[in-house]
Parts: sequence; C-alpha cells; structure tokens
Amino acid sequence: MAISITPAAAERVKSFLVSRGKGLGLRLGLRTSGCSGMAYVLEFVDDLNDDDELYDVDGVKIIIDAKSLVYLQGIELDFVKEGLNEGFQFNNPNAKGECGCGESFTV
Repeated sequence: MAISITPAAAERVKSFLVSRGKGLGLRLGLRTSGCSGMAYVLEFVDDLNDDDELYDVDGVKIIIDAKSLVYLQGIELDFVKEGLNEGFQFNNPNAKGECGCGESFTV
C-alpha cells in the first residue's frame, strides 16, 4: 500500500495530536458527497475499528477503513499554505475528475 505524506503534512498532524493531548493517529477516509460522488474525511482516531488498516508513514499513524482503501491507494497527503488560506490537500492518482468547487471527486 503506497500512502505518502509530505513533511509539511506530517508536522501539521503531529502538532494537532500534541495540541489535542491524545489520539492514536489520523483517519483518512471517504464519504458519499458532493456533485462528483466522493469526498475525503480526516478525523482523529482514539481507537481502531475492526476493519481498519494502520500505516505508519513518516512517523504519523494513518488509519484507513477497508471500504476506502481501494480508492486511496497511492494517495499523497499534503499541507499547503496559500496566502491567508491553509489546509490539507489530497493528491490522489485514482481520481478521474473533480467538481468545480473541489469538494468532491470521482474515480
């Protein structure tokens, strides 16, 4: 499973976990949403579910559920600052298209 995380994203996740004071890692998943069909989900994880896969990527524990795993193979998680805006960016080689607002994608 090739999941990568940039140094900027790794540092941001680590700082969030330290600020939060607890947490096993970061869940990267999908939900049905938007005009293109799927949207990314990021959330902190305190306990694993039965169908979770755990990956240690550059010192960050990434948790992905089995249902999302097939759509996230090869993904790169980045953290980008552009002017006053900042946030996580998903570079997913499986995405075939995105909606105009960038909130959802299709495979």
